[in-house]
Amino acid sequence: MDQIDYKILSVLHDNARIPISEISRMIAMSQPAVTERLRKLEEQGVITGYRAKLSPHKLGKHTTAFVLFKTNNCKDFLAFSETSSEIVDLYRISGEYNYLMKVLTETTESLAKFLDSCNAFGFSTPLIVLSKTFEDKSLVASNVVSNGISLVSQNQS
Repeated sequence: MDQIDYKILSVLHDNARIPISEISRMIAMSQPAVTERLRKLEEQGVITGYRAKLSPHKLGKHTTAFVLFKTNNCKDFLAFSETSSEIVDLYRISGEYNYLMKVLTETTESLAKFLDSCNAFGFSTPLIVLSKTFEDKSLVASNVVSNGISLVSQNQS
């Protein structure tokens, strides 16, 4: 990957629906060249998909928590986790706990009910999010900035 690929990835991270014509204008490259680079990034597995970012708040999910979970029955806990609509991210971790979950619920009361349903599988320690500074930070933005790469201003002709 070169600096142009990082530029393209940075633009896509900010807006995955941006037209190729706009990307080509932003990075001062032809549309066919941008299209070819995107195809290669997809083939290489650098770009694994495109998706909409949903607002939990607008969907009624007002409580976010990270939950450390310790279990001796990983198989049953994983089956429970796959069917639980509250769990949006699940990581196998090292240390005292087996898993780290990101959980979204309507209220703290519904979080408590969810945690009660987890008790059959082990022990949990919830960490309720009070505020969010940032989330889903770009994996390439720091590379673009640290290498002195800048995007062509959108206001230029």
